[in-house]
Amino acid sequence: MSSALADPPSLHPHLLLRRLHSLLGLVPLGAFLCFHLWENSQSRLGALHYNERVVGALHRLNYLPLIELVLIALPLLFHAGYGLVILRSGRAEPGRYPYLRNRLYWFQRLSGLGLILFLLLHVGLTRIAGLFDPAIAADLHGYMQAALRQPWLLPIYLLGLGLAVLHLANGLATAAIVWGLTSSAAAQRRFGWACAGLGLLLAALGVQGLFGFLAP
Repeated sequence: MSSALADPPSLHPHLLLRRLHSLLGLVPLGAFLCFHLWENSQSRLGALHYNERVVGALHRLNYLPLIELVLIALPLLFHAGYGLVILRSGRAEPGRYPYLRNRLYWFQRLSGLGLILFLLLHVGLTRIAGLFDPAIAADLHGYMQAALRQPWLLPIYLLGLGLAVLHLANGLATAAIVWGLTSSAAAQRRFGWACAGLGLLLAALGVQGLFGFLAP
């Protein structure tokens, strides 16, 4: 009787939260990462273009703070917070079970933790600092150029970029399995290679953007 009255697995709160965590990691957060890397890649076109056409255009958007709150900040807080819950309750043992999927599972958890630390630095250095100093928003290109010329910061940004694109690419491949889009081993392998290609493309775009800030 008790099993008949139990909630179906698809309605279990933990499963629903896992699905929501996965969905928010792709949309809007994954989509925003792609957009953010694309807009930063325009740093190679110079300070005037970047400050006026990229940063200026964004700041002229109506309700920008509300958009940032609803589409970026709140989904990010949930995704990161619930990711920590998953990390704490995870039982992956890559040393005992040296399978690729198990290692990727554990890498996803650890890369997420590293990303939280990197985003605290990145958001504090740019968005929050810009709230207190309007000169940063007025010349974000010059500000980032000066910041990235510090020898300790560029390696951190390259590491953060690598963690972000790998986290997204691996998360996309995992989400396809969780949502039943790639049910066979062959489909998972093919889509995994496609996700790896996407990760490499985004990494190249991000590296171009970082070194575009350093161009004279």
